Amino acid sequence: MRPLMITTPGQEEAAAMGRLRLAAWLETYPDPAAGIDREWITATCGHWAADQGASEWRGFLAKVERDPDGHFCRAVRDGVGGEPVGMVCGVRAERVSLGPMYLLGPAQGRGLGGRLMAEFLEWAGPELPIALWVTEYNRGAVRFYRRHGFTETGERQLWAGRLPNLRMVRPAARASRTRRHDDHFHGAAAGGPGHSCDS
Repeated sequence: MRPLMITTPGQEEAAAMGRLRLAAWLETYPDPAAGIDREWITATCGHWAADQGASEWRGFLAKVERDPDGHFCRAVRDGVGGEPVGMVCGVRAERVSLGPMYLLGPAQGRGLGGRLMAEFLEWAGPELPIALWVTEYNRGAVRFYRRHGFTETGERQLWAGRLPNLRMVRPAARASRTRRHDDHFHGAAAGGPGHSCDS
């Protein structure tokens, strides 16, 4: 594998992002106990690597370009011009939503997950809580998010009626909320597509 780079993907990379997302699911989620195999993933999510998925990603990446404060995306790339092998995306509204976040196996164990998370947290800032969904049996991802300040809320969902997910949240920083109040007091001015799941 060539040196890995973290970049902001453009709209021209929409199809590659869709292929990466499907590849990450096929690598990560097959689990006989949950009744999830590669065939189910391909039948349920195969459109991510087709024209429909590329169109959805193109729309999201256009928002990243137009509104970088409200939409975020980074890709890990296998060298200049290489296929993406990892990603993290997010959206800012009443709170920040993290996802999707994935890193393919050959790119793992090189500190890239932590680097992606650091860039995401810098973008997100401390003012708002950050929420995500993570697949319950992906224990490595759950541990990763815990290390970065996320905790389970007890909320659960079955995505597509089968994939068991947990809600995790990283709270807003109290110091930030105090600082925002102080700024207001002193008169200062204040100013991803699809399912969110796993790293």
